[in-house]
Amino acid sequence: MNSIQGPGIFLAQFLGDGPPFNSISTIADWAAELGYKGLQIPTWDSRAIDLELAANSKSYCEDYQDQLRQLGLEVVELASYLQGQVMAMHPAYERLFQPFFPAGLNDPKRVVWASSELRKSIDASMNMGTTNISVLSGGLAWPYLYPWPQRSEGLVDEAFTELVKRWLPILDYAHDRGITFGFELHPGSDLYDGETFTRFLELTKEHPAVGITYDASHFLLQQLDYIEFISIFSERIKAFHVKDAEFNPTGMQGVYGGYQSWKNRAGRFRSLGDGQVDFKRVFTLLTELGFQGWAILEWECCIKSPEQGAREGATFISQHLIEATELAFDDFAKSSTDKKMNRDILGLE
Repeated sequence: MNSIQGPGIFLAQFLGDGPPFNSISTIADWAAELGYKGLQIPTWDSRAIDLELAANSKSYCEDYQDQLRQLGLEVVELASYLQGQVMAMHPAYERLFQPFFPAGLNDPKRVVWASSELRKSIDASMNMGTTNISVLSGGLAWPYLYPWPQRSEGLVDEAFTELVKRWLPILDYAHDRGITFGFELHPGSDLYDGETFTRFLELTKEHPAVGITYDASHFLLQQLDYIEFISIFSERIKAFHVKDAEFNPTGMQGVYGGYQSWKNRAGRFRSLGDGQVDFKRVFTLLTELGFQGWAILEWECCIKSPEQGAREGATFISQHLIEATELAFDDFAKSSTDKKMNRDILGLE
């Protein structure tokens, strides 16, 4: 049995315009001092990485990794969430997602741009020596999540057919280079739970580059069994975000949240240990099923500061890592047996 690695930290929510959060060298030093061992790098933020250079220069990536190793860190993987979201975007979200892509691009041109960015992420991953890229799928059918009015026949099928059509060339490009995509099953994207992931997987003919970035917090807010999910999809889990959440329904609101702010919703993200995710069970099951990737903090708490969340997160993850045993507790008392002895014990000739 192998052990989960960690603690890792996703840098996206911590990057900022002031030190130490405004460059990879200073934020890496900050993360190392907190006890983190691995970094998940957001490829859309130039403060964290020059994606163009990383895709085209192995020496840049080697120097990048060498600088991190001097701090006791390594690159866990690259993350391309925003580029993935742009792969499929319903027109209702175009203006709100505008910061995710260059201005002035219509839908076909956005897909071309996003595809190019994802290919760069694949090339950069090869140069970094990492094997998975965490992404969002994008969404065309999401506005029709609730079936009122009734969805027109074939609407969701058409959305998923188009989604697969857009992703398949990128999946093939990744597989040819030994890279997988960990789709984080996330509301706002068409892949948001086990059913939608399975639909996508089947339409891609079980494509080997299709994986999952597991995040129990999104499932808790959907009231999905996030433990059973691990058992069902363990072979497809390529990355693990450690993020907590809580769901406290009232007489006024439930899963849909009543259009309230994150802080005032029944379901909201919390810092590690402050929510309702049973991380002991999550870490135990992932370890039992042989997950060997990193436990990566993603901070999105609506109450605590990111600095406190990061400080507490490193300790929290470290305390949940399991040193997997290869021994049974009663091995000291085991006897040496053979087939004849076993048959004798069972009273068989």
